Amino acid sequence: MLHKALQNRWVRLGVGILGTFINAFGVNYFIVPMGLFSGGILGLSQLLRTLIAQHVALPAGLDIAGPLYLLLNLPLILLAWNALGRVFVVRTLICTLSSSFFYSILTSPATPILEERIACCLVGGIIGGFGLGLTLTCGCSSGGLDILGLWLTKRGSHFTVGRFSISFNAVLYSICAVIFDVQTALYSVIYNVFSSFMVDHAHQQGISVQLMIFTRDEDPELPRRIMRQLNRGVTYWEGMGAYTGKPIRVMCVAVSKFEVEDLRRIVIELDPHAFFIVQEGVRIEGNFIRKIG
Repeated sequence: MLHKALQNRWVRLGVGILGTFINAFGVNYFIVPMGLFSGGILGLSQLLRTLIAQHVALPAGLDIAGPLYLLLNLPLILLAWNALGRVFVVRTLICTLSSSFFYSILTSPATPILEERIACCLVGGIIGGFGLGLTLTCGCSSGGLDILGLWLTKRGSHFTVGRFSISFNAVLYSICAVIFDVQTALYSVIYNVFSSFMVDHAHQQGISVQLMIFTRDEDPELPRRIMRQLNRGVTYWEGMGAYTGKPIRVMCVAVSKFEVEDLRRIVIELDPHAFFIVQEGVRIEGNFIRKIG
């Protein structure tokens, strides 16, 4: 039901904004109270916020990490405009604004919710990573390294959004270790690993899936509809059922995990007796379109 609802662009945008709220909640309620730093552009914004607060007297309760996050995202949004399409840019701008807003209004508790740092890293990483992955699955982005990660993914790079974040954050946390202390940097790294892991698993459009479809329907309309509605290539060959001794058509299609239900619906409509073999997380290279919206 959720997958069907997400076919509506307004529902997708709404769920994408919800994902930014979930991420901001995870960061501000579990990571910030522990004096840890998020990753990516937000982590850079938090680092700049902390350095500015050490030299400039800011009003009590004012967290400028949200506005800094918005300012640092503007050059990346221009990159997305040229490389990832205008529709994606508009959704990214809306979600970036909502992220900045939620980071600003969700006041971090004075005392940590959980006493153990490792527990905060785990819970904050799961919540925040799930929120980011949900936003990406809806064809949106909260800005930051998501844009660069998606740009690399669309160009066929082996980097996923999560892996690219880890690479960038290696530099960011090294700076934190020098400016603050190694323990702060270490626990921030632990949080980011949990978060990146959740992003890659929640971001269904980043998970490649291979489907083997077995059907007795020899009508060419089935592969044509798959290519027309999903814009995916289809390879098929003729086989023989060992038990029945009857001819069968075997089709191979590579899609993202988010497209599996659409593909299943198309096949079942034309052949209710077809069956599938689904293999997730396959490595696909070459002429394969990496969709982001």
